[in-house]
Amino acid sequence: MFTSSETPIIGTILLVALGILGWGFYRARPFGKLGILAWLQSVVLMAPWLLFFGLFATGIYINIVGILFLVVASAGLYIFLGRQLRSAGQDAILRQRATQRLAADSSPPAENNSQPVIAELQIEVLPIPEEDLNAIKGIFGIDTFFATETIAYQEGAIFKGNIRGEPDEVYNRLTTSLKERLGDRYRLFLTENTDGRPVVIVLPSRNEPRSTTLPQKVFAGILAVATIATSFETAGLLQNFDLFANPERFTEALPIGAGILTILVAHEIGHWILARRHQVRLSWPFFLPAVQIGSFGAITRFESLVPNRKALFDIALAGPAVGGIASLLMLIVGLLLSHPGSLFQLPNQFFQGSILVGSLARVVLGSALQSPLVNVHPLVVIGWLGLVITALNLMPAGQLDGGRIVQAIYGRKTAGRTTLATLILLGLVALGNPLALYWAIAILFLQRDLERPSLNEISEPDDARAALGLLALFLMITILLPLTPGLAGRLGIGS
Repeated sequence: MFTSSETPIIGTILLVALGILGWGFYRARPFGKLGILAWLQSVVLMAPWLLFFGLFATGIYINIVGILFLVVASAGLYIFLGRQLRSAGQDAILRQRATQRLAADSSPPAENNSQPVIAELQIEVLPIPEEDLNAIKGIFGIDTFFATETIAYQEGAIFKGNIRGEPDEVYNRLTTSLKERLGDRYRLFLTENTDGRPVVIVLPSRNEPRSTTLPQKVFAGILAVATIATSFETAGLLQNFDLFANPERFTEALPIGAGILTILVAHEIGHWILARRHQVRLSWPFFLPAVQIGSFGAITRFESLVPNRKALFDIALAGPAVGGIASLLMLIVGLLLSHPGSLFQLPNQFFQGSILVGSLARVVLGSALQSPLVNVHPLVVIGWLGLVITALNLMPAGQLDGGRIVQAIYGRKTAGRTTLATLILLGLVALGNPLALYWAIAILFLQRDLERPSLNEISEPDDARAALGLLALFLMITILLPLTPGLAGRLGIGS
């Protein structure tokens, strides 16, 4: 059972979660069927974990197989409800568009209609030559985007109006028409204004992200060499020796150091493969060396514009997916290969540092976790480090993979809020964990900014992607969140 100090904490967590669901239902009711379906999606996602912690609070333990079953069932129901939500939403949108078209067709021309406004504001749109501006206006139509106002913006223009069709189809038709008229001289963005209405922004293509310069490539190479050094130094420290002071023991550090580097490279290959599929250029990876775990991962910039939020999601998730799966396989294989006499002897408190690692170790190693020292294969250590690196990069902040995933699913406003919340949380955790302090500093100075908007910022990722993104974020929590002593006792971890 839980200790008296832990039961109120778990009870508070459950009450807060139920309060959030109740508040969500209250907010969803005015929106009718659409609101209730959206609320049910939230319930489906939270239900497995409410059930897990609720049963734990009563002394009932669900093993890892049961947890995985709940997660899979939850994701399946989430996708099903998402399809119902989109179907209901599509019907509502079609009715709204039909009403708008009838109103537009029946309204008489007025002296202050959109055409004089556009003509009057042409004087302000100085950055774009008049001939090009007229060509750009020619791509709009009543069946794609009906422009009602033109506003000068940076070196281009913003076109306000009404979208007439599915965002993906409208964007493709507009960009194709723009390319036919003006080639690759301009880029078209379909996004939302501050009032939530769709707008088209056209900017010269020279505003695209710049390619990595030679000095930047040299700096990336220096960081890569430093990361190789810190990876092997971490391997040495895990075996109780300083490699920098004892370079002759390099062969002892080689297996673990190489394992860490393999996970880092796998992570970057995942990004690169999906970026190439979506025809997006990436910069060289700027690795962040760290003696504590070998590396914090790498900073990778986009060197071309991202076509849509689906592409942003795919590229962001691919790295943690490949690196995380590789780490998880190493961890599981290492646990299976562990036996008395294995290279590493870890204190059983090691397995209390992560809910995911501790649960998997309990399933595979069983009662061996009750011994003060647990014999494990080196792959266990490599897999654990890889999972930590993956989880750190999945934090929902700025240009981290997790921040890009949140931005792709929920938009820039929500991503900005989660970035601030993540930095505050890291600041609080840093009071007792130096690793959190280092990571908070890295985010604050290097990756706190959001990604620039996609070319098509309106179209959202589908429900399957949203479910995968939320699953990735939850796994990040299970990797970084430690077990409480009472929960570890219930699992049989420790004496």
